[in-house]
Amino acid sequence: MTASTTRRSTAKAGKSVKTRIAAAGAIAVAGTLLLTGCGDQTKSDDSGKSSTESAPLAGKLPKEIRDKGVIRVGSDIAYAPVEFKDKSGKAIGIDPDLADAMGKQLGVKFEFQNGTFDTLVTGLRSNRYDLAMSAMTDTKDRQDGIDSDTGKKVGEGVDFVDYFNAGVSIYTPKGKTQGIKTWEDLCGKKIVVQRGTVSHDLAKAQAKKCPSGKKLGIQAFDDDQQAQTRLRSGGADAGSSDFPVAAYAVKTSGGGKDFEIVGDQVEAAPYGIAVAKSQTQLRDAIKAALDAVIKNGEYDKIIAKWGVEAGAVKAATVNGGK
Repeated sequence: MTASTTRRSTAKAGKSVKTRIAAAGAIAVAGTLLLTGCGDQTKSDDSGKSSTESAPLAGKLPKEIRDKGVIRVGSDIAYAPVEFKDKSGKAIGIDPDLADAMGKQLGVKFEFQNGTFDTLVTGLRSNRYDLAMSAMTDTKDRQDGIDSDTGKKVGEGVDFVDYFNAGVSIYTPKGKTQGIKTWEDLCGKKIVVQRGTVSHDLAKAQAKKCPSGKKLGIQAFDDDQQAQTRLRSGGADAGSSDFPVAAYAVKTSGGGKDFEIVGDQVEAAPYGIAVAKSQTQLRDAIKAALDAVIKNGEYDKIIAKWGVEAGAVKAATVNGGK
């Protein structure tokens, strides 16, 4: 992606899921009604509920999406616990769980399609995806289509529906912190990051500040799991990810024996669901669905399930990033 990633974002610093919530049978019925595009849209499904009750916000979606019954979601599905694959290859995590909950409100299925993180916005522009939902930090650069490295405009930009807050963390091999607590402490050392993320941006910015003779070596990978593998093998001194991802890696990798988080998170910023600028109706439908999920309590259940309550929001926001 051009305008930086924490994680998956750009700008300043930014950002801290297993079985997917199964869609209720009522959704399948509502989806069938939407696909037909005709008939009595208020008749009852097998549960005795009308279609407007089982999918109360379906009418807010653009007609072409209602007719298909599917929202195509571009996502880098290798960023546990936000989104990753279980042993069967199914996408699970915070994002898929929230998408399922929103799908109930809208009467459609959110279909996650795997892609490398820095290509997701391009996929939106080319209409490969309807949304990008991938722990993507909402920033002004992304909203405006600005490349954070060059400051040049590279595209139309995207709109965001913000749904979570997270900061960026540094982690090291367990017991081998080498005194690392801040980004300044990384001068003279090697760090692994995911390409195109805020962590990558921060590393590049810090490298420019390091004094002569204490170069910061940066190794950037297509996904965070590759970066973690490199750090585990002894090929670097530290890694950086959004806090939820770093915390999950510390907890799970090697049974909790591989890594430890050092120092504090860098400034928190919102994760946003990215939507093409031209798709204002879809953007507003997603915001309405997210607000409904927050109001009915499903959002809090999902956030608590993955142990990331500290990043919860009270309402959906459009383009709240700075």
